[in-house]
Amino acid sequence: MNMKKPLCRLLIPLLYVGLCSITNSFAASKQCHFPAIFNFGDSNSDTGGLSAAFGQAGPPQGMSIHHPAGRYSDGRLIVDFIAKKLGLPYLSAFLDAVGSNFSHGANFATAGSTIRPQNTTLHQFGGFSPFSLDVQFNQFSDFQRRTQIFRNKGGVYKTLLPKAEDFSRALYTFDIGQNDLTAGYFHNMSTDQVKAYVPDVLAQFKNTVKYVYDHGGRSFWVHNTGPVGCLPYIMDLHPVKADQVDKAGCATPYNEVAQFFNRELKAAVVQLRKELHKAAITYVDVYSVKYSLISQAKKHGFEESLRACCGHGGKYNYNIHMGCGAKIKIHGKEILLGKPCKDPSVWVIWDGVHYTQAANKWVFDQIVDGSFSDPPIPLNMACHKHP
Repeated sequence: MNMKKPLCRLLIPLLYVGLCSITNSFAASKQCHFPAIFNFGDSNSDTGGLSAAFGQAGPPQGMSIHHPAGRYSDGRLIVDFIAKKLGLPYLSAFLDAVGSNFSHGANFATAGSTIRPQNTTLHQFGGFSPFSLDVQFNQFSDFQRRTQIFRNKGGVYKTLLPKAEDFSRALYTFDIGQNDLTAGYFHNMSTDQVKAYVPDVLAQFKNTVKYVYDHGGRSFWVHNTGPVGCLPYIMDLHPVKADQVDKAGCATPYNEVAQFFNRELKAAVVQLRKELHKAAITYVDVYSVKYSLISQAKKHGFEESLRACCGHGGKYNYNIHMGCGAKIKIHGKEILLGKPCKDPSVWVIWDGVHYTQAANKWVFDQIVDGSFSDPPIPLNMACHKHP
């Protein structure tokens, strides 16, 4: 007797009912009210941290919003669109002491940050930010403690600093890990060598999430890492053989490592859910969204998918020694070589490393409703635990 067909007919309705029950349980829940966002990350979500520490990122950064804003893009980042969707102001960088308002959260991300501390300085070749994830957590811990000391003094402090209860009701966002992978390539490691240290990287990530939980954090929104093999700064500096380039023009070996990292990150999130009983942790698959955008750019309304909008020379309009905004002096006169394209809104890649505002907005629009999340819940329901 053939049992395969009846078994399939039985399983499909059960799977459908299971998915519907998950979806319906969230639909019946109330929307979350997040009074604040605390963000940890790298340049994908840095809203001014590195600029405050090491000098402002000047023009043409921010050209689409008519002024540099500490972001490595022509405009807004995904974290900006998250804040706007939740009805909150754009996040001030923790390191930025001028004009900042922390009443609705703080951003501890800095460009070049890694999960694991690196033994390099920022300005050397392959150097990374000193503000690794452990440092970002220490900054957060100090921020949480000291803000309440000052807030209790009243006056202007009450308007500029978060309430004590906001720390447990806030959304904690993480977008970090890309630089941990690329750090290995800059040190001439093979893809296998990079994969070998991923478990240690994620062990440190898990520890930080636990520390935040111990400090009252309950709602976590975790982005996985994007397709680094599609970024000009990787493809230009670490070229691969022709048969290792996929149909989209991306370097397959580096993307395979990113996918390995993401599988391990998802497993880490599953384990954290078991250990942190009061936490709602949402894993967001931005890799799939970004790869879809790059591999089907024209379908999604973009004209350029792999070349940098802002840069100078080479196959990808990228040169590590002559980047976006770079100038040279000829006969005492400054000449801008790292010029931006005329219309960044139809380019995916901004400067060979980062995405344009238009690309960031497109990615956000795909993930905000929970279509690429585990569990499949929208951003404004991310305070609810998986049933």
